[in-house]
Amino acid sequence: MPPLLRKGHFLGAKLRELRKRNGLTLEELSARCVQRNAAAAPSISYLSMIENGKRVPSSELLELLAQVFQRHPGWFLDESGGEFAAINAPAAGAARVPLEPAFLFSKEVLQAAIPELLQQTGTSGRQFAHLLIRSHQELSRNDFPDLERAAEDIGERRFPLGVEELLRLTRRCGLEIRWFERRPLLARDKDREVRSMVRSFFEPPRYVYANRALQSDPARLKFDLAAHIAHKVLHGGDGLKSAHATGGEMGGSPEGAAAAGMNAEDVLHAWRDFECSFFAGALLAPRVPFRRFLAHERYRVEAGASLELTPAVIMRRMTKVSPYPYWHFFDAYPPGYLRAVYRGNGIPLPWGNMAQVSDPCPNWAVFRMLGGERDVGSQISVLRDGERSLLYCCHSRRVRDMAGNAHVLSVGVDLAPALDANGVASGPLIEAILAECLRGASEARAPTAAKAALRSVANVLNIAWIEAALEQPARIICPRSSSCPRAQRCAGARSRPSRAREIDDVRAEILGASR
Repeated sequence: MPPLLRKGHFLGAKLRELRKRNGLTLEELSARCVQRNAAAAPSISYLSMIENGKRVPSSELLELLAQVFQRHPGWFLDESGGEFAAINAPAAGAARVPLEPAFLFSKEVLQAAIPELLQQTGTSGRQFAHLLIRSHQELSRNDFPDLERAAEDIGERRFPLGVEELLRLTRRCGLEIRWFERRPLLARDKDREVRSMVRSFFEPPRYVYANRALQSDPARLKFDLAAHIAHKVLHGGDGLKSAHATGGEMGGSPEGAAAAGMNAEDVLHAWRDFECSFFAGALLAPRVPFRRFLAHERYRVEAGASLELTPAVIMRRMTKVSPYPYWHFFDAYPPGYLRAVYRGNGIPLPWGNMAQVSDPCPNWAVFRMLGGERDVGSQISVLRDGERSLLYCCHSRRVRDMAGNAHVLSVGVDLAPALDANGVASGPLIEAILAECLRGASEARAPTAAKAALRSVANVLNIAWIEAALEQPARIICPRSSSCPRAQRCAGARSRPSRAREIDDVRAEILGASR
């Protein structure tokens, strides 16, 4: 194998990211190469093949590309990461990885490997689909203008919409409601029992079957009707949509003994469920009037009760309509399952979306409230993630779903960008709060100067619960209690298990002895 080919696995990805970072199209890069050396310049199609890992440039062409980008040719062949990792760092969500070597990430290989991966790990198609959708939502910054426009066309931006108006819209879309009666029942979901309840479902071509219990719960009735209207508008009411059910890990009815593995229908239903849910939120809380409402109410979640909107709808739409982009949202069920996640600011997760981790940090507001500690609260949190210190504020509410299961809704913001935009260096301020918390055994009041800066930010963002959180001690949180940063580890933290010596340890020892 030629030496260049041996080093070429990451070359295409690095070239593509470097080109995009400099705002060049393939055509423009080809033209730049022609300007410098017309004989060695690559065609547009050949550049594309290099970027996709299907071709490796000759030494002469690599030298030409290096001249265009003012790099040393060796930079393209360095597979250690470094600046390449920074190029690939996403604006939000979990860190991305380069799909290299590209031939291992071809469509054919992935189509064969993913189903086996899911089968071997016990991951259902629906769980995998929700993970894909969450990543797509975060990378898209929660921006789905076609769904917003479709909802605004149907609702004509009327706000708020009452139950009678939703019923009229339902009829106008050609839908007919048929009522049924079903009480909650106990069902197994993995290793626990939950109360499960069917709320409503769609039967093509035009029937909405709704539980009579919704008649005494206007906020949930409005959401269900809005979601079924969405299905009719977006998909013609073909019926390829999940039923609305309460209970279970992902918010639908419990999965029971559903087999692990991939099913195309799982992904289709999950995506359509997301579309209809997003449409329903946009219909019930149109962007412009709802933004004005939030500004008037200073983002107080409880203000949504006057609109007959659920706290979940209020919180989710906050992350979309606010002019401030750095939001996150969790919907957590005991003992630590995430029914829904949105991370517009890339906040590290306190647990996985598919399974409960064994050592959750107990200081996250959602964990504390899942355990029954208070029903409403706001919290300033310093999150220690490796060597990074991050600063967040969240507002959390412990609520019950229609079947009576307790769960916690939490919406929050990343405070660092707001501090920096307000002329306050976020780094020193976060370290000052962290130092106070470490002295106070994991929690402490923010220092006076930090509190004043955060109060100013709260006023700029116009979010009342940031000010409320400042009246409570700030807390240290971390993604896993096994990496607890406190001098005296918290109750949920476990000592690190001893591990067998790894190959790298032995290798380093041998090399050290041979020098």
